[in-house]
Amino acid sequence: MEFSIENEHIRASFVSKGAELQHITGVDSGTEYLWKGDPNYWGKFSPVLFPIIGALKENIYHYEDRTYTLPRHGFARDMEFDVERISDHEILFTLRNTEETLKVYPFKFILKLRYKLTAATLSCTYEVSNPDLKEMLFSIGGHPAFAAPLNKQGSYTDYFLAFNADEVITYHHITENLISDETTTLVLDDKMLYLTHETFYSDALVIKNLKSNSVSLMNKKNYNGINFKFENFPYFGIWAAKDADFICLEPWCGIADSLDHNQQLKDKEGIITLAPSGEWQRTWKVTCF
Repeated sequence: MEFSIENEHIRASFVSKGAELQHITGVDSGTEYLWKGDPNYWGKFSPVLFPIIGALKENIYHYEDRTYTLPRHGFARDMEFDVERISDHEILFTLRNTEETLKVYPFKFILKLRYKLTAATLSCTYEVSNPDLKEMLFSIGGHPAFAAPLNKQGSYTDYFLAFNADEVITYHHITENLISDETTTLVLDDKMLYLTHETFYSDALVIKNLKSNSVSLMNKKNYNGINFKFENFPYFGIWAAKDADFICLEPWCGIADSLDHNQQLKDKEGIITLAPSGEWQRTWKVTCF
């Protein structure tokens, strides 16, 4: 099912599968800020990555002397969430562990995605609760894809990312879906990274040391764009499918396995440990203009 929330500035729509954001649309302008989800390039819009981010080495991990298998980015994006609450300006989705999830991920959990509209801003809050009597290990992150160009005005190369704090960015290369120690440093043009399709031909730019907590997607043709704000996400990914007209801005609490990882979940880089009965949350926001 599709659900919508709306105020005088923007309208946002979602589906219960993956609690996935599908559209962000300007009420007056009709501008669609989110990628159109063309399956010829990439058929998703804004999946949630849980309980892992990226790929596991050999698609497996070890925990308490047992071996488990999880697909890249985990299972939440392909599961049906319950709509716990909906109002004009807010919607709350909930996912709980099942017998099937416990076979591949031996932790009880409650995962909530809370979307809220405030003026021209949509916020997405991840709320994770541990209802068990043992510690819970997890990673979580966002993968929203924004349209470039907007309204078919201009071309992909008219668009750029403006960082609020970084003058250079250093990203890790991806080898067979895993994080390598090889890095490339890009010197930004007055804190701006101009988009080219070729930039992403070798996969995402995975950044471990980003200083910025805000990135704006803007263009040289008009004043339309978005500001994307994120706090306390230690990793950040930037990605687009080959020759597709979108850019993913991905705040992560967690990261794919490294090439030399020992495959022990407790030793996984960026893994979060949540105490019994503990609660955890992070929020990203997108403001449209």
